[in-house]
Amino acid sequence: MYRNRVLRTLLVLLLMFSFALSVPVASGQRRRYRNPEAGKKKAAKRIGIGTAIGAGAGALIGGRKGALIGAGVGAGSGTVYHYHKKRKWRHRHRRY
Repeated sequence: MYRNRVLRTLLVLLLMFSFALSVPVASGQRRRYRNPEAGKKKAAKRIGIGTAIGAGAGALIGGRKGALIGAGVGAGSGTVYHYHKKRKWRHRHRRY
């Protein structure tokens, strides 16, 4: 009796694994590639670095007010740089 139950359990597990391996999953779909230049962390890093450099340069040139203006300009330029890098990667890795 015990042996019969073990054999039945093994048979059920074998059938489950055979169905899991035999069914092709998404074989007809194209693989989507992730853009490594995109991402919130990279965007925050690029914008933050631009802000810091702009604030430093503005502080050297115009004091406190210059630092605020420089931080704004640096944040804008960091954002533009991030969008440029994303677009450049997409352009290089086009799917035809």
